[in-house]
Amino acid sequence: MTQTTTPRDILVTSALPYANGPIHLGHLLEYIQTDIWVRYQKMRGENCVYVCADDAHGTAIMLRAEREGISSEALIERISQEHQEDFSGFLINFDNYHSTHSPENRELASTIYNALKDNGHIATRTITQSYDPEKQMFLADRFIKGTCPKCKTEDQYGDNCEACGATYTPAELIEPRSAVSGATPEERDSEHYFFRLPEFADFLQNWTRSGTLQPQVANKLSEWLEAGLQEWDISRDAPYFGFEIPDAPGKYFYVWLDAPIGYLASFKNLCDRRDDLDFDHFWKPGSDAEVYHFIGKDIINFHALFWPAMLHSAGFRTPSAVYAHGFITVNGQKMSKSRGTFIMAKTYLDHLNPEYLRYYFASKLTGSVDDMDLNLDDFTQKVNSDLIGKVVNIAARSAGFITKKFDGRLGQVTETDKLQSFIDAGDEIAGHYENREFGRAMRRIMELSDEANQYVHDERPWERIKDPEQADQVQAISTNALNMFRLIMTYLAPVLPKTAKAAEAFLDAPLDWNGRATLLEDHPINKFKPLMQRIESSQIDRMLEASKDALPAATGQPSKTAEDSHMEPIAEQIEFPDFAKVDLRVAKIVSAEHVEGADKLLRLVLDIGDEQRQVFAGIKSAYAPEALEGRLTVMVANLKPRKMKFGVSEGMVLAAGPGGEDIQILSPDAGAEPGMRIM
Repeated sequence: MTQTTTPRDILVTSALPYANGPIHLGHLLEYIQTDIWVRYQKMRGENCVYVCADDAHGTAIMLRAEREGISSEALIERISQEHQEDFSGFLINFDNYHSTHSPENRELASTIYNALKDNGHIATRTITQSYDPEKQMFLADRFIKGTCPKCKTEDQYGDNCEACGATYTPAELIEPRSAVSGATPEERDSEHYFFRLPEFADFLQNWTRSGTLQPQVANKLSEWLEAGLQEWDISRDAPYFGFEIPDAPGKYFYVWLDAPIGYLASFKNLCDRRDDLDFDHFWKPGSDAEVYHFIGKDIINFHALFWPAMLHSAGFRTPSAVYAHGFITVNGQKMSKSRGTFIMAKTYLDHLNPEYLRYYFASKLTGSVDDMDLNLDDFTQKVNSDLIGKVVNIAARSAGFITKKFDGRLGQVTETDKLQSFIDAGDEIAGHYENREFGRAMRRIMELSDEANQYVHDERPWERIKDPEQADQVQAISTNALNMFRLIMTYLAPVLPKTAKAAEAFLDAPLDWNGRATLLEDHPINKFKPLMQRIESSQIDRMLEASKDALPAATGQPSKTAEDSHMEPIAEQIEFPDFAKVDLRVAKIVSAEHVEGADKLLRLVLDIGDEQRQVFAGIKSAYAPEALEGRLTVMVANLKPRKMKFGVSEGMVLAAGPGGEDIQILSPDAGAEPGMRIM
């Protein structure tokens, strides 16, 4: 692949992380994939810009802020800072990171909505919804729980049963209740606004088959198109954290309406601060600029159906391509807190070099939507073998001869043909990067590393240096090897940006993809310092152990799939033996009292039959101590005691609710006695 004469104008985005929880390794796949692709484009001299933002609206965020006793604005500001710290830790280099709760997004969402309305693509009609009379809010299906009408399994959500797979409406649930307040939902009417998506069926049939999507994605979307599109409900009733719909008091844009517009808003925010960027050049129809979205396969319907239809109607250009990736498993299984494989970004960074994960992901990534397994044994072996045993080893075994015997100065290149093959390989590797076939690129780079190491092994400079008459040959061998190393690091720079900078400092020369044919001869280098350290198994063990304890404040994924995300998403599945380890006992509250210096805690003394336990419970906002004494509740009796500043807590009381005053301790039915085990 040769560099074009005129640089390409490229705008790249990743899906906006939801501002309701921390970043974990499952999320990082996408941002690392995108960052590698962007860094490659910039190394090639393209005018490439990478923007992102926090997806900051929706019911889930509003409810979490209420539970924490802070404003939604304060919550999303805090989460945004946490997200940006995580991304920075993994060397994700955004040109701009913004928020959907921004003036730019409000303006663009209103502009696009008004265009859809003026073009006749907005409809209104009255619908019947479930309503929480205590919380005074309409409830999405996922905010309603009850007993499945098919299999009678309790505690199922209002749209489908996770036990038998049945689908139904909230009205069909047995004993439905609000997951927010616990109240029995009522049915009430409300006027809603709809985007007339079916009117774009022909347009979408052509657009999805125009090369903008991966074949697997286009095939899946064709099934949906053939089944017939439905109008899309784009409004939500107050209370709701988001933007109010123009000329519709009390009605708000559904979070998925303004979330993708956040791409435009973040870019506009950047354009307003940079004279070299023109918003219209990238977003008006007919532009030769390129726009690419990197996303997970679970949100393809929003990005490849709703989004291009909205843009088309509103007079904006559609994306050049939407690239979807698969999901992450760890050690062949869904990420698990109990196994320590639900690894937060921060926990990883506390124990391991971020470039290890960047390289491992790159070595596994393809241009398709295949899922990926992060096998930690393979991860350790691959990093140690490829990066330390091969790439870094080239420099480590060659630099010493130059610094010790030749005053730190390279000689002349003698292996011109071999080095030319390394230079030529850059075109093949560039093609793999461009097509997002990072795994193929890494394999080709490691083949070059093997060649370089084999060259040094065959030439045996450590033996030649013993003969003063072969000194010039040793200098040439080391010069050849270090030029090979420089080319390899040039090709790895999009994946290993920090190590690439260290290599540049060592070689006292830039890693220039387009200028890679110019070799280093008669050139000074600096003393070699180790560029990477081997992964030790103990590091992995400590990370897994820390992950068992590092439970995030919100367990849901920051990025959304469909409805806002229900209040507290179900955690990963566990096996029955895991559940059987939990010893739940009926407990009588002997006494309850305030804890001096604690805002949320009550000190409880619990009778569990043959002994009494002290437990500190965070239920002060919901209960006066005197209202608890004498009541029966349920506790986890085999929880390891936890030393707190106020004393030792010897168990856990079970409670449910959204937080604050709306917490209810679990109470067993009449007839239960202290010490009874709950099966």
